[in-house]
Amino acid sequence: MTAVVVASDLARWYGEVVALSGLELEIGPGVTGLLGANGAGKSTLLKVLTGALRPNRGSVRVLGQPVWDNPGLWHRVGFCPESESVYEDWSVGEFLRAMCGLSGVRGSAATTRVERALERVGLDPAPTKPMAAFSKGMRQRAKLAQALLFDPEVLLLDEPLNGMDPVGRARTMDLVVELGRQGRTILVSSHILPEVEAMTRQIALLDRGKLVANGDVSEIRDLIEDRPQSVRLRCRDPHALAARLIGLPDVEGVRFTTDPQVLVVETRAAETFYGLLTRLGSESETGLIELLPLDADLRSVYEYLIR
Repeated sequence: MTAVVVASDLARWYGEVVALSGLELEIGPGVTGLLGANGAGKSTLLKVLTGALRPNRGSVRVLGQPVWDNPGLWHRVGFCPESESVYEDWSVGEFLRAMCGLSGVRGSAATTRVERALERVGLDPAPTKPMAAFSKGMRQRAKLAQALLFDPEVLLLDEPLNGMDPVGRARTMDLVVELGRQGRTILVSSHILPEVEAMTRQIALLDRGKLVANGDVSEIRDLIEDRPQSVRLRCRDPHALAARLIGLPDVEGVRFTTDPQVLVVETRAAETFYGLLTRLGSESETGLIELLPLDADLRSVYEYLIR
């Protein structure tokens, strides 16, 4: 992977409150989900990566360049902040044209950029309604349009889905996925795990200002060697299958569920265990129908790493 965003020994504090501590992070092209509880340091990290905040220690490079005091980099990086600050009596078109003007783009060139950005996020390309009348979801889409104005190579999105209706949320997730497929580097924070999982399997997980995981969800799960993996088995006779499995060296535990056809097995040697199931699957008394690893999803990995 070619690293597009690189943070080295990154630290940022506010008085006695440490927001980031010795953070090492590399992000490559595609979509990466930035996860963490409230106060984990997600917003601070994104602000440092954009150059909006200066780290107290360490360094950040984006597209091979330092971000602090580097105006030439700004057109190549789009930032959608969590908070908003706009002139509420302006329309979104006026707001975006003002953003273009601050970057030296005016006239027909600005109009083209504004219309394209609004179309991408699903807002009226010829709006007149003042932003004071916007819903939370519409404001979110206006911020996202601002981040897309200059077709940036890197997008840093801080909780962009907050407050959006289901249609807007689905459209925005599809847009993020498509931009990632085009080769852009996107770091998107969210506290709603299914939404992150719908956009990417690549995650960076923060906990109290430290990076505790970075990579594909399944690869991270495989590295958690000290926790048994749970596997759900659907079969015709769970009791017969349980009798075959109990006592095997690769099986840590077996439990029944409220579903009369479902058995949950815990194992520390998943690969060996799956091989065993292949042999058992052909035996008529067990009638194995379905196998589903329960711990390979984002929620289980997240909950395990931050506990």
